Amino acid sequence: MRFYITTPIYYVSDVPHIGHAYTTIVCDALARYHRLRGHDVKFLTGTDEHGQKIARLAETAKVTPRHYADKFADAYRATWKALEISNDDFIRTTDADHEATVQELWRAMEKNGTIYEGEYEGWYCVACERFYTEKELLPGNICPDHKTKVELVKEKSFYFKLSQFTEPLLELYEKHPEFIQPPNRRNEVMAFVREGLRDLSISRTTFAWGVPVPDRPGHIIYVWLDALCNYYSATRRSPEAKQFWDDPSSQVVHMIGKEISRFHAVYWPAFLLAAGWRLPTTVFAHGWWTVDGDKMSKTLGNVVDPLKLANDIGVDAFRYHVLREIPLGADGDFNHEQFIGRYNAELANDLGNLLNRTLGMVHKYGIVPASAAADPFTVEKVTTAYGRAMDEFQPSKALEAIWELVRAGNGYIDQKAPWKPDAPREEILGNVLELCRVLSHLLEPVMPERSLALRAQLGVDEPTTWPAWRSHSFAVQAATPLFPRVDDDRKKELLERWRPKKAAATATTATTAATATEAKDDGRISFEEFGKVDLRVARVLSAEPVPKAKKLLKLQLDVGGQTRQVVAGIAEAYAPDALVGKSVIFVANLKPATIRGVESQGMILAAGGDTILGLSAIDKDVPPGTKVR
Repeated sequence: MRFYITTPIYYVSDVPHIGHAYTTIVCDALARYHRLRGHDVKFLTGTDEHGQKIARLAETAKVTPRHYADKFADAYRATWKALEISNDDFIRTTDADHEATVQELWRAMEKNGTIYEGEYEGWYCVACERFYTEKELLPGNICPDHKTKVELVKEKSFYFKLSQFTEPLLELYEKHPEFIQPPNRRNEVMAFVREGLRDLSISRTTFAWGVPVPDRPGHIIYVWLDALCNYYSATRRSPEAKQFWDDPSSQVVHMIGKEISRFHAVYWPAFLLAAGWRLPTTVFAHGWWTVDGDKMSKTLGNVVDPLKLANDIGVDAFRYHVLREIPLGADGDFNHEQFIGRYNAELANDLGNLLNRTLGMVHKYGIVPASAAADPFTVEKVTTAYGRAMDEFQPSKALEAIWELVRAGNGYIDQKAPWKPDAPREEILGNVLELCRVLSHLLEPVMPERSLALRAQLGVDEPTTWPAWRSHSFAVQAATPLFPRVDDDRKKELLERWRPKKAAATATTATTAATATEAKDDGRISFEEFGKVDLRVARVLSAEPVPKAKKLLKLQLDVGGQTRQVVAGIAEAYAPDALVGKSVIFVANLKPATIRGVESQGMILAAGGDTILGLSAIDKDVPPGTKVR
């Protein structure tokens, strides 16, 4: 079997943070797992380096765009090396072979009659490198993602006939539900496509930092068409690499953040269909991370540096935590205190204690462990569950299965009590050592360095293989803690290093409070004040519970071609499945707020006080995004 997995290529406008690290670690764990199964694996990552935003940043920095991109490409390479990422290839969109393949894609699309020339006028966000319609923008022509003013662009442009792919794409999603995962992302994408697709401007003439349009001087290929082609162009580098795309049986997986689902699940397959090229197997869109309950922000100073955490507490501990903490596809909160708590409880206590106490007793009693007897831990059953979870892109569930074995091993020692004089110590400790050997292989995709260290202490020198229970001889070494416990003093020191300093209250807060106290009126507002509230019709695409919050649901809303996330306190009144497809009234220009670690990008209206009696709605089928007044 061939397995080809890709990260998104990361934009060279900033250094790597936890979001980039998470995607890449997930891909690395999946790549290592498939190698463990004996599959032929290609794992690609890289950097996205073209576009108007990079040209402007380079100009501000007084360097060439290439020099600017080099610095960040080097930073990504260094970070992935430090985090034990095992990518087989690193692609840059400034690579000459990639640029040639982008032009090949353009020619194939043009040959098949899906490109035409015209003139474009629209609202463009340089930070997003994309155009927006007026109904997608916030009041005042503000980008909904970056909260900055967009620019009105008018220029000659080549267009891609995206509109003619509405039905082919819907047919693709229906026929191959595995193409977009998880299901809530598929629902969002299908709702967007069902609204009807518009032709897409795919060239620019106002700057030159990009791939030239073939035979059309002055035109630069749209940065997203350029960037998306990287997944294909990386497979053109050798005859062996080509098989990862060209072989119909090869599994091709794009792992991305949910914010770029539309580009990967709509534009990219449409480009490939237009060129007559093979489609990927799966686009998997994972969720976002908040930090200690807040959205990551340079202003708050809470952007998590993965290298700082890895240097302070260990690379494998960091890798383990981000894969264990949340199911892949869901949003998560990186809580520094919980990170240390999980490290102590599961790595230092559970796994570390299993190994240390076993090796300690072997040396204490001076025994030679017997060959392992019949498996007392149901290793085969758990290994099957682990493999199924990894095949289904659920590394957190796979780790849950592994920890069944870890806890079973500690429970077995407690039950069999090898310290008792009449206990069959050789048999008991031989079984636990064999369990530790199996665990070292199962854990290697997640914790590659510590897994090898575990095998070294067992005195087992063997290549990574799919684990099976078998008799084995061990040349055990002295026990050395795999994960030294973090005591209270060290914990305090680490939290002070990792967490941002809380800013003091500003004078603005006091002024606002004083003004509110002085303004004594009857509570009524003016028509002008009411006019500032932007009410829109929205359709619920998906709904799911907010973890550890029995009253809250997280909703994904279609607000007229744009997806917005809302946290609503309606869980006691509505089951999540009953909400999908409902039309609700949405406050579109409310400032985002973080509720229980989940960002809410607006509010839906409901009737009732402490008890929700019903959702506000409309009496006709009105398109999402329609203004309410």
